[in-house]
This record gives sequence, structure tokens and C-alpha cells, in this order.
Amino acid sequence: SLPAASGLAEMGAHWIHGPSPGNPVFCLASQYGLLGPEAAQEENQQVEAGGHPPLPSVTYGSSGRVLSPKVVSEARDLFYALLASTRAFQGSKQPPAPSVGQYVRAEISRRIPTMAGGVEDARRLQLAVLAACLKLECCISGTHSMDLVALEPFGEYVSLPGLDCTFPGGYSSLSECLLSALPEGTVLLNKAVRTIQWQGSFCDEGDNAREFPVRVECEDGDTFLADHVIITVPLGFLKECHQEFFQPPLPKQKAEAICRLGFGTNNKIFLEFEQPFWEPQQQLLEVVWEDESPLEEPSADLEANWFKKLIGFVVLQPPEQHGHVLCGFIAGKESEHMETLSDAEVLSTMTRILRTFTGNPSLPAPRSMLRSRWHSAPYTRGSYSYVAVGSSGDDIDVLAQPLPEDPQDPRPLQLLFAGEATHRTFYSTTHGALLSGWREAERLNQLFQARVPC
Repeated sequence: SLPAASGLAEMGAHWIHGPSPGNPVFCLASQYGLLGPEAAQEENQQVEAGGHPPLPSVTYGSSGRVLSPKVVSEARDLFYALLASTRAFQGSKQPPAPSVGQYVRAEISRRIPTMAGGVEDARRLQLAVLAACLKLECCISGTHSMDLVALEPFGEYVSLPGLDCTFPGGYSSLSECLLSALPEGTVLLNKAVRTIQWQGSFCDEGDNAREFPVRVECEDGDTFLADHVIITVPLGFLKECHQEFFQPPLPKQKAEAICRLGFGTNNKIFLEFEQPFWEPQQQLLEVVWEDESPLEEPSADLEANWFKKLIGFVVLQPPEQHGHVLCGFIAGKESEHMETLSDAEVLSTMTRILRTFTGNPSLPAPRSMLRSRWHSAPYTRGSYSYVAVGSSGDDIDVLAQPLPEDPQDPRPLQLLFAGEATHRTFYSTTHGALLSGWREAERLNQLFQARVPC
């Protein structure tokens, strides 16, 4: 065991996706000196990973053996080729299927005869690997099923170049640097907002000289009057609460965009071990249920089979810092079911899975476990957004539009909207969230500059 380890575990954002000059999170992290030496290397900034971290991996099958790297990479290459081919349907009036999942499955079944050189066992295995690829894609898209993700706008999402990297001091080291520039007491934490009233005429008691259009009321009864408020709450919270949260309610178009856009759950399960059972060079332990196929409906019995949605485990690097820790990822309804179970249940299920896949029935259980619960969290209700079937990138832009709608309104920009779900090409990312915040701050800057008499 490594007693000196910091035990750092990222419960939320994990990587800087695409750490290169076009990524503002990377640029800030570099300026503040928050990154490790590898992240700064020029060649790492030029790697095109396409949003799929090319970690050195080992793939375990449910029969308790390591699967043939050749079979796995053939299936994976096919999957990524199919995903890349979805870009062709951007702007198409008649895409071949409504969702990414349906398109990919139709293509797989079309290619079955030629798969694995026609060898039946190898073909079964490739289908199982393809089913695992779809589950990983669910984690990346933050969705229960790729059948919920719209095909036509899927290619609007932009992946930046660069080999995904992490913050040695944790993602919060970035927000701490940003906060340190602000005057003491500027940011109030644990100050939940109950309602945002807008289009009103609110006065401070005693000072009748000035009226404000916006009044923010907190759960503890405190109120704040404002000309402008930037709303950055997750789309999951808006989906559940926008009717009560805003008074008057949001206009129909905005409410419909909130309703149509997708928002799902991706959770992490951290397992800490006394000693690693994996090789030092392995950074990703993938799991494949060998009897599964993307062409067959998965079991709807969450209670019995929730853990089959787990895509595997990332090894936290370096062990000197983290200890011997695996981080499992699981998305969708199964992930939400996991949140309802006890720690003991999750821990024993994870132990059983690892014993099954390694083929070692006496593999020691993890010594501790930690997991995220993004769906149960009342102010998130999930992890991040995707463009759902029935929705489009236009809905993201509608969500981002400030209110009131009339640009000639004498009291403009009362409600401004930021957050990852308001960025059309970088939704679901921290860099999308950061850029959206800067966008709204700039909108206010422009307004203030226009008002300053020359």
C-alpha cells in the first residue's frame, strides 16, 4: 500500500478533453501552472484522438480470460469507422435512421457476413466487443442508449486535438485559481436559489430611487435584486424545475428546447486496492460480456443486470499520487439504479465482476469504494447534455438566448444562460461550459460599453 498517496478522486469532470491551444481550460491550466510535464508537450497537443482516449488497455471477457487484442481492435476499428461515418449526415434532410444507435446497428448487421473472416466464434466475440463499444459511447454521450442520440446533428459536436490529460492537483485547482482573483465574499456557497423573478419592478427597502427587474430568492429567505442574472444550472435541473424556478415562466420556445434536449447520467465507481492485480503499463481495463450482441435487446431487469452496463475501469495515474485505484464508468438507467444501492451492495458486485473477468475467484476485494451519484443530486439530476432524437443544435442556441426576447426591450438581458448545454459544438464539456460563461459576460460587457456616454 502507498500511505503517502493523496487519495485524489475526481467525482465530476475528469479530463481536459483535447488539451491544445483551442481549449480555454487547457490554456488557463497552463497559465496557472496546474498541469504535469507531459500535458505541455507539443506532440501531445497534436494527437487526434477523436474524443476516445487511446489508453493502453487490456480487455477481459466474461469467461474469465483476456480477449485477443486482434479481435478486439478489429471490432473497435469498425465501430469507430461507423461513428466517423455519421458526420456525413449533418444537414441531411433524410438521414438513414433517426438515431446514432439505430444507424450503427443497421450497419453492423449489414456487415455481419464478412466479419471475422466468417469464423462463427470470432464473429460472436466481435459482436460482443461492439456491444461494449456502444456502452462506452453511452458514457461519452451521457445517455442511457445511443438510440436516444439524434443522428443528423451528431457530427456538430467538435473534438479538439490533444491527448486527454488530468489535473495533478484536481480539477478544483483551476476554479480555486479563478476564485483567488475575486474580492473576498464575492462568491457565496451553500446558497441555494428557490426562484428567479424577472420582468418585475423591485426596490430595496428604504431606497426607492432605483428599481430592478430581477429578484433572486434563496431557499433561506435571503433575496438579491439585480439588473442581470446569468443562469448556469445544469439542464437536468431546468428540465425538472424550470416552471417553478422562473416567475413568470420561461417563454414557450425556451421551455420546449429544455424539454427536447437530452440529459443523462454517467457515474464513476472508484475502487481502492491494497495491491494492484493489473500490470503497471495497463491504463484501461475493459470488460466484454461475451454473450451480448448489439443486435439483441439488453435485459430490462435493472435489478439483476445493472452492472452489465459498466464499461470497465481506468487506472488512476500515477499510483504514487492516487494509490492503487480503479475508476469504473457506468451510464444510463443502470447507473441511476446503482445510485439507489448501498455501498456494500455496489462493492460486492464490483468484487464479483472483477473475479469473473480476471478468472481469479480469490481476487482480494477492494479495501474501499467511492462513487458519484449525479442523478440523485437535486441540483444536477444527471451529468451532461446530448442532442436527443427530436431535437437539434438549434435547440441549444434557443436555450442560450437571453431574455426578454425583444431586443428593443428597455431592460435587456435580464436572464442570461450559460453552461455546457448552451454551447452548440462543445456541449458536455468543461471547455464548453467555460466558453459559454465568457460569452454571456461579454454580452453584458457590450451592453455596458454601449451605455457609457462618450
